[in-house]
Amino acid sequence: MRPNILWISCEDINPDLGCYSGVYPGAEYARTPNLDRLAGDGARFDMAFAVTPVCAPSRSSIITGMYPTSIGTMHMRSRGVPPPEVRCFTEYLREAGYHCTNNAKTDYNFDAPITAWDESSNRAHWRSRPSPDTPFFAVFNILVTHESQIRVPDDVYERNMRDVPPEERHDPAKAPLPPYYPDTPLVRKDWARYSDNITAMDKQAGAILRQLEEDGLAGNTVVFFWGDHGRGLPRAKRWPYDSGLRVPLIVRWPGKVPAGSVRSDLVTLMDLSATVLSIAGVQVPKHMHARPFYTSRGTIPSRPRTVVFGHRDRMDEACDTVRSVRDSRYRYIRNLHPDRPYAQHNAYGEVTPTMQELRRLHAEEAADLGRGRIPNALTPVQRLFMAASKPDEELYDLQADPHEVRNLAGDPEHARILRRLRRELERWQRECGDLGLIPEAELIERFRPGGVWPVTDAPEVRLANGRFTASCSTPGASLAYTFDPPSPDDDRPRSPTGEPTTARRWHLYSRPIEAPVGRTVWFRACRLGYRDSSDVKVGAES
Repeated sequence: MRPNILWISCEDINPDLGCYSGVYPGAEYARTPNLDRLAGDGARFDMAFAVTPVCAPSRSSIITGMYPTSIGTMHMRSRGVPPPEVRCFTEYLREAGYHCTNNAKTDYNFDAPITAWDESSNRAHWRSRPSPDTPFFAVFNILVTHESQIRVPDDVYERNMRDVPPEERHDPAKAPLPPYYPDTPLVRKDWARYSDNITAMDKQAGAILRQLEEDGLAGNTVVFFWGDHGRGLPRAKRWPYDSGLRVPLIVRWPGKVPAGSVRSDLVTLMDLSATVLSIAGVQVPKHMHARPFYTSRGTIPSRPRTVVFGHRDRMDEACDTVRSVRDSRYRYIRNLHPDRPYAQHNAYGEVTPTMQELRRLHAEEAADLGRGRIPNALTPVQRLFMAASKPDEELYDLQADPHEVRNLAGDPEHARILRRLRRELERWQRECGDLGLIPEAELIERFRPGGVWPVTDAPEVRLANGRFTASCSTPGASLAYTFDPPSPDDDRPRSPTGEPTTARRWHLYSRPIEAPVGRTVWFRACRLGYRDSSDVKVGAES
């Protein structure tokens, strides 16, 4: 029997879970009993990383198994046009007979295609599968830990905390602030609320796991829990340090993954796609950069990663280009625009109280200089993030310096390590390509000459021997069909995060289908980064 697969994902957190106490700095502050129990029943990954420290590019890498810098989805809020061989990996699962549901965020930096999911909505659930024998891949995205929820008004915060009693909330006075944040009441409040949101998320994750138990499915379901990138606070989210890239990852696979096990090898969230395909017995496409970290037998592949890569590109209106590579101990960073400050203005992030505190204290220091006084509102470490420029290169020893505040790039004793990681980064850019080095306007013109969106060709549908056969002349196109008639929702614009608006249930076309007697079928073609084709209507009323 093929295993079911469940993903529980959340937004904007580091490994700030109780099960990471002693592994990740500050994790002992957490209250996460459900996820701690999940880790005790499976494997905790201590060295898991996003490939980029912000949601849409990170999720584009997960759904495609490709580096965003290679497929043109590296900028925050963009609309990439991936190469024709690139698909959402869930199409391969659907072809293999899995029922795939997503509840409910997509946010891939391209519009989510109708071929990706059997259902993608805030009602999507494994319980919608056609029969109890149908294997499923179900995704639940928990949003309460998102950056925006740290800074909500008190009434919204209390609504978020409806299942978290006061005795389970975090004391700001005990918040384990990293040294690059000023120690003020507002910063401590942000950290406590960030941690309260994680406790609320833990309760939501626990509810999903209880549903799995109640349905009698826990014994044959592989459960993954992960966060999409680092915490939603300054110098974390949007920045390719450990605070922006290092994430929690837990896997429970009864009978395959030993309970209470720990994985210390390097993995990326991008590898989730290849791992799910491997577990499901589906061959991983050769074009994917992702590597499985479990086989279909639950064993660990013999070729672990020795380094993982990360990148920062345009973050909304803040334009920058940063590349990073990390091994088991050291992180190397190359700043391609060293003349630009770390803390460029970013309207979305500026309203976070911690960022406002950094701005306020930085302004106080400028005022002190204007009065001829030595500034002391910030510490030297805190002042680094507010500097007017940054070094060309950074190198950090994570074992000795987990907060990455002592740059060793100019230290002769670390010159050999610097050269080695510099070569690794250059090799990666050479082998995988780096579209982030192309000016974005030029890249957009390459994707959409004259600003015109390419449109997928309409499918060609033929009837032979009682079966419909469909094809499309657009390279890389996927095909879908439905028995649901067109809806006014089909013409509604997509949301900024690319969620589909149609309520029609689209089936993935992968082989000829029986022509239903007395029924109409609509076929459509789509390709990532293109507009969908027009529908082709066949059958009883065509």
